[in-house]
Amino acid sequence: MTLADWRGTSLSELNPAAKWFDLQLFAGEKTEKATPRRRQEARKRGQVVKSVELNSALLLLVTFSTLYLSLPYLWEGWGAFTVKAISNYTRTNLDEAFLSSLMLETTLVSAKMVLPIVGAAFVTGLVVSVLQVGFLVSGEGLKMNLGRLNPLEGFKRLFSKRAVVELFKSIWKVVAVGYIAYNAVYGNIALFPQLMDADIWTAVELVNEMIFSIAWKVGLLLLVMAVLDYFYQWWEMEQSLKMSKQEIKDEYKQMEGDPQIKAKIKERQRKMAMQRMMSQVPQADVVITNPTHFSVALSYQAKLMDAPVVVAKGQDLIALRIREIARQNGVTIVEDKPLAQALYRSVEIGDKVPPELYQAVAEVLAFVYRLKRRAF
Repeated sequence: MTLADWRGTSLSELNPAAKWFDLQLFAGEKTEKATPRRRQEARKRGQVVKSVELNSALLLLVTFSTLYLSLPYLWEGWGAFTVKAISNYTRTNLDEAFLSSLMLETTLVSAKMVLPIVGAAFVTGLVVSVLQVGFLVSGEGLKMNLGRLNPLEGFKRLFSKRAVVELFKSIWKVVAVGYIAYNAVYGNIALFPQLMDADIWTAVELVNEMIFSIAWKVGLLLLVMAVLDYFYQWWEMEQSLKMSKQEIKDEYKQMEGDPQIKAKIKERQRKMAMQRMMSQVPQADVVITNPTHFSVALSYQAKLMDAPVVVAKGQDLIALRIREIARQNGVTIVEDKPLAQALYRSVEIGDKVPPELYQAVAEVLAFVYRLKRRAF
């Protein structure tokens, strides 16, 4: 079949099975970036970009750096305490009071020695967490989720993409740390026999240098890995938050409201406003008409108002209804086409008459008051 033969032929005629092919299957494909509202809801659930590896790497670097810098202070403090304890031990009877005092002093000295290291680790962990996540308190993780007890779901998580990545990271860390430790020990293996003849301080210094060298290399390696892990966590979260076009439409409807519901609400609001406006017509002093197209009801209380106020206005059917209510309640109706049109177009309900219309309105009100006086 040539191009001319099948041009204009439908897809179902070319392939009968194609009529069962529904393009709407692609409508639910999540290809759109997450909206701010979806990101906010995910944050409330505790779903944020956070790399545990970054915390671990910086904690390791800061802790060992603090330990290395405070080593002379620790050595001096423990040395002085040890000399003092041994001296008191040889001169004092080992009674209950002495042992209690020694235990208390040992605890205080230990806390004093360890406090800088623990404090540095605590501040580092707090700062890194805040920089990654910000200040966030979420109880979603504490809620019971019976779905997690499902063995089938657990089996799926065991072989999920995230589990594979975590396995790869664990293997990489073990191999990398083992390699660094092996190189450090192998490179200094000739020093170990010399430690047997060295004094304690020299031996401690050599071992410390080796340990800190390993720790810093491991920390830097983990830091590089943590940065990569952070970007992976960011990418994974972006993928998990993606939305389909239909989801965006549904969210927009929820935020803006269903058009039909909004229309009903507006209609009800219009009816309520109309009822309120019509309830003010019996209290009006005069209704100025076009006479058929416009009606404007005015109220004026000399002691309370600086100028007359428009309490109701309408066009066509609404104007007719205003006139009917005015007649039923004995409100004077005055025909003044130019004034009625000017008031309708320039003054909103509840507003005062503008100064340029004072003269015309005053004449109408004066006419109304004369009619009322004649009636009495």
